[in-house]
Amino acid sequence: MAIALRRQLQQRALPNASFGPFRFFEAMPWLVLATSMRVIAFNNPFIAIPAIVFASIAVLHAFLVVTQRSIEMAQGQTNLGALTFTEQSRLTRAILWRIGLLMIGATMAALAVGYASFAPHLMKGLDGMAFDQFTDIGKFWSAVVAALTLLMIVDAEQNHGRVSFRRAAEEFARRIPWLGAAVIALGVIYLGLGLGQGLIRNALWQFYQASTAHPLIKNLIFFVFIFGFAMLRLWVTLLVLTWGLKRSYLD
Repeated sequence: MAIALRRQLQQRALPNASFGPFRFFEAMPWLVLATSMRVIAFNNPFIAIPAIVFASIAVLHAFLVVTQRSIEMAQGQTNLGALTFTEQSRLTRAILWRIGLLMIGATMAALAVGYASFAPHLMKGLDGMAFDQFTDIGKFWSAVVAALTLLMIVDAEQNHGRVSFRRAAEEFARRIPWLGAAVIALGVIYLGLGLGQGLIRNALWQFYQASTAHPLIKNLIFFVFIFGFAMLRLWVTLLVLTWGLKRSYLD
């Protein structure tokens, strides 16, 4: 497998490419699953940990699908769409445990320097690619995690499916001018999305408290609200990061 972004972009001046809208509907089942697992984890603390793990796997699967579409919309080439479900699952698991170790390491480091209240939010870096983070710094952390995840996917295509966090980190460092700008821009967008989502969440909660509608209807409304923002956040995430990666190949 190989991504031809570098080769194609070096053959032309700045291409006249449009990024939207993505054809990302293949990601819907995975985000529905992730949303369902989050609801289960919230309502049943006894199975919260396995539910969150399943939700993280589902988010990564959705991220993988949208990565394929975003690269295609950036006029790049990718064989991600040719992967079987087994190959996708293997790639997802390989990325998941590496990102998991990164989040654990960051959490332990934050605890070691005395940020005990903030440290647990670093474990939500992967979750924040599709769902709202509740700290401002955590939103930027999720943007960093998303960038590294994208680079691991790109690197795996270039290396016959072998995932390497080290190579992805080195690539991030080499492309820091544009990818760093993309991460900052994405963090700011996450802040705006979080603000808008919070306002709607409060309005829906007031409706939930005051409405006499059947609980099933109210729960469905909340589910659609969470899922809708998850889809939007994932779409924006790949839009911004693919743009940054594309620009880094041009320079």
